[in-house]
Amino acid sequence: MFRMLIASAVIVANASAQDLGPGARPVGPDWSRSPVIAPHGMAATAQPLASQVAIDILKQGGSAVDAAIAVNATLGLMEPTGCGVGGDLFAIVWDPKTEKLHGLNGSGRSPMGRSLDETIARSAAIVGEGKGIPPLGVLPVTVPGTVDAWFELHGKFGKLPMKEILAPAISYARNGYPVSPVIAMYLERNLKGFEARLPMIDEFDNARATYFANGAPKAGAIFKNPDLARTYEKLAKGGRNAFYKGEIARTVDAYMKRIGGDLRYEDFAAHKSEWVDPGCVDYRGYSVCELPPNGQGFAALQMLNILKNVDLKQYKRGSAEVFHYMVEAKRLAFEDVASYYADPQYADIPADWLLSDDYGRERFALIDKTKAMAAPKAGVAPKLEGPGDTTYFTVADSSGMMVSLIQSNYRGMGSGLVADGLGFMFQDRGELFNLDPNHPNAYAPGKRPFHTIIPAFVMKDGAPYMSFGLMGGAMQPQGHVQVLVNIIDYGMNIQEAGDAARFNHDGGSQSTGVDLDPIGVLEVEPGVPEETRAKLKAMGHNVVVDDTGVPFGGYEAIIKDPETGAYWGATEMRKDGIVAGY
Repeated sequence: MFRMLIASAVIVANASAQDLGPGARPVGPDWSRSPVIAPHGMAATAQPLASQVAIDILKQGGSAVDAAIAVNATLGLMEPTGCGVGGDLFAIVWDPKTEKLHGLNGSGRSPMGRSLDETIARSAAIVGEGKGIPPLGVLPVTVPGTVDAWFELHGKFGKLPMKEILAPAISYARNGYPVSPVIAMYLERNLKGFEARLPMIDEFDNARATYFANGAPKAGAIFKNPDLARTYEKLAKGGRNAFYKGEIARTVDAYMKRIGGDLRYEDFAAHKSEWVDPGCVDYRGYSVCELPPNGQGFAALQMLNILKNVDLKQYKRGSAEVFHYMVEAKRLAFEDVASYYADPQYADIPADWLLSDDYGRERFALIDKTKAMAAPKAGVAPKLEGPGDTTYFTVADSSGMMVSLIQSNYRGMGSGLVADGLGFMFQDRGELFNLDPNHPNAYAPGKRPFHTIIPAFVMKDGAPYMSFGLMGGAMQPQGHVQVLVNIIDYGMNIQEAGDAARFNHDGGSQSTGVDLDPIGVLEVEPGVPEETRAKLKAMGHNVVVDDTGVPFGGYEAIIKDPETGAYWGATEMRKDGIVAGY
């Protein structure tokens, strides 16, 4: 009876709340919450418990990298809709000892035993000729790079033993944790997506038993993943070789052989991450840095190089002019993405030219300030000599180390495949290969596909300023630029910059070769003024209002105050997360 009274009270309260508008804030009426400020360490993640795990690791004497690995392991359990050890990882680390940015490409490669011709034939049999690689099942699966990336980062910057770093995630996986609301919504969406396309998935019983034994978990439900706890325990004891050369790799090999997949033990044993130098461009006195291809980070830098040719501050932030310039810059940059971005071990990428001020001015000159371009094309590169769901988080520690890390299984939760007893889903990143043998991003055995996930970092006057990122497929470069314009051009604080209404443009040429309408669709949030939407439509943009928050990514950021040394943190109102500091 008591429970029934509580339930009734909740229903009445919810009904009453629906008749009320939002409350008022004493400061920052346009912010969803205040930025978090802390003197010693900070973590901004998409799940509150993961942020607390990071702070616990920092307080135990762990580095920002230790805490980042602990966060990632925890999110692999708690946010399987966005990440997991079946996926890939990219990171940028500011190391105060060397006073240098270090970039890590932790992306995996395609199976060495499957040819392009076989991939074309098998893909056509599933989705039809000319429609690329299917999004589910064995064909888009590539070697998971996350675990190797963890141990690469730990070997260079770690302090605590991996056993202590993985302990919180192991405990939560074994004993359970309450599912948070936004992640519960994504779990339900993923289950519906899998069930709608079950014929593509070569084996789904394991995934159903791991994640959906009683349907999609609801918000507040206690979820356990004992198989993942055992996998993490193997990593804590046996290191990266337990994953790539030990029992886990052999389990994957046997599973893939059983279901007709292509990954083999040899693919795992050959895998390694790559340390890379971030590329940076100047935007109005700030040095914005992204990782080079095979990711799409340079697209954000190309957009900034275009936009710095116009004084955006002459217009109001919510004006059609500001949106128009940013959307057109995106369309131009993404044509180059579709033409040039690929695994640099297989393609010559004209990076210096793509990021040059001269090329930025050349591309800006193509923008008509009164109307949308009909069909932009990629630039023509000079001749060279020689041969889509995600989690982002950032952590900073008391030494000044800052980590910008993004990790993903790509579309949704991944391929729909979970190997026997391992507790994690394999990524479907290989869907992003192109099947044209003459394209830089063409599928090849042992090759890394084009990647969407991109961490970012900003320097100011030679010092670290901001570690940030924004999850969400092709939304990521667009989101990076919108946040930076909000902060640098319009003076918004770190939280306000993420709360502001966004756009997401979808269209044009694609790295997969399966191109979309050149004008595309310009999705905007309801906070974009109606007058602005009407003017953008008059300019020729196909404007659609989306009030779900789903297409617009998930933002996390930490700024290091150049005067006090304190950290300022912000998290995405469109996700479940919090910023925690101490």
